[in-house]
Amino acid sequence: MDWMTILAQAAESTAEGAEAAEQSLVPIDLFWKQITSLSMLEALTFISFGTVCLLYGWRVFKVLVVISFGLIGMILGIMITQRIVGLNNQLVGGLIGMGLLSVMSIPLMRWAVCILGAVAGAILTSGIWYAAGLNEQYIWAGGMVGLVSGGMISFIVFRVAVILFASMWGSGLMVVGTLALLYLYPGTTAQVETVVFTKRWFLPTVLTATTVVGIILQHKFVKGSKEWNL
Repeated sequence: MDWMTILAQAAESTAEGAEAAEQSLVPIDLFWKQITSLSMLEALTFISFGTVCLLYGWRVFKVLVVISFGLIGMILGIMITQRIVGLNNQLVGGLIGMGLLSVMSIPLMRWAVCILGAVAGAILTSGIWYAAGLNEQYIWAGGMVGLVSGGMISFIVFRVAVILFASMWGSGLMVVGTLALLYLYPGTTAQVETVVFTKRWFLPTVLTATTVVGIILQHKFVKGSKEWNL
């Protein structure tokens, strides 16, 4: 299953599952479905690319920004095509959305990085909220704290925004790829699935811990690099 198919299914499931989302704001089932749909090759690719982003995302951040906004545009294009425009050809809408946001992110690179930094902050704090066992209906409050904090820091110190969202990118890919590999391994399939669905702190903790490691390492690498000065 390729990335385009996975994203299309995720967007379609999100659009069709609006009623279910009202009951469960954190769609663990949807996340797990996408993870378990990966093949071993795709999982290894996720881990490899995630490692590069986690350690050296600051060197390729412009590429990551274009990819990020392209994926966002694709998902939005699919959802708009399906729900608002009412057309059946979701792929065309996804490609149009992907192209538009990808192109727009290039001249607005600094703004795009700051937006992604704010979003990364929101993901981190909402994950902490969820892991702490607080009321899921108010998880948006935890996300808003990270969104505002991450946005303010990103606009003040551009380097922080780059490191933050690149670390989040790498962490997400590594966690997804690692869980997919563990699921594919016969001896750990049941155990991994049980932990994911019964320990609500597991996914946010793993994602946050990996992101923090990436932030620390990238900060160290950036300080030691004379070629990168923003």
